[in-house]
Amino acid sequence: MLFFLVDALSKMMDRAAGGGFLRGFSAPIGVLSARRVSHLLFADDTLIFCDADMDQLTCLKQVLQWFQIVSGLKINIGKCEIFPVGEVANIDALSHVLRCKLGSLPTTYLDLPLGTSHKDTTVWNPVIERVEKILAGWQKRYLSKGGKEVLIQSTLSSIPTFYLSLLQAPVSITDKLERIQRNFL
Repeated sequence: MLFFLVDALSKMMDRAAGGGFLRGFSAPIGVLSARRVSHLLFADDTLIFCDADMDQLTCLKQVLQWFQIVSGLKINIGKCEIFPVGEVANIDALSHVLRCKLGSLPTTYLDLPLGTSHKDTTVWNPVIERVEKILAGWQKRYLSKGGKEVLIQSTLSSIPTFYLSLLQAPVSITDKLERIQRNFL
């Protein structure tokens, strides 16, 4: 049921964007074309993209109010944040329109970094820390070399996959991950 309601919110956002009330950003598709993206949905999380413009935020507020009326759901404003990209002169007034907290970049969303360069090696710290934590737990067990190899292949190699599907790791990070695994053996 929730997914049908969230789909309704998506359609409302599409209509607002289609009418030019929300602009979103342009994402390239291939070489010659692009698609405007005004929002992204994942389960019950929503990312909304618009310009730092009072009219767009007022429209967004109206869309969200209509969604609450139509669906009977209440948006948890306590969990909502507005993230300015670059310098935004009237950010306090804009965040007041939606009555949400003011966030800052870089941040994370679904454990992925937002607002930072993928070339920045600190972005990869959560992946390295997770690998090291898992290995520390395995280090306490008496495992054969074959057992260690199976654990590395089945478990450790899948940890960075999510990051690697979206970001290209710097060579220093891939070298470090390989070195950590090699030292475990």
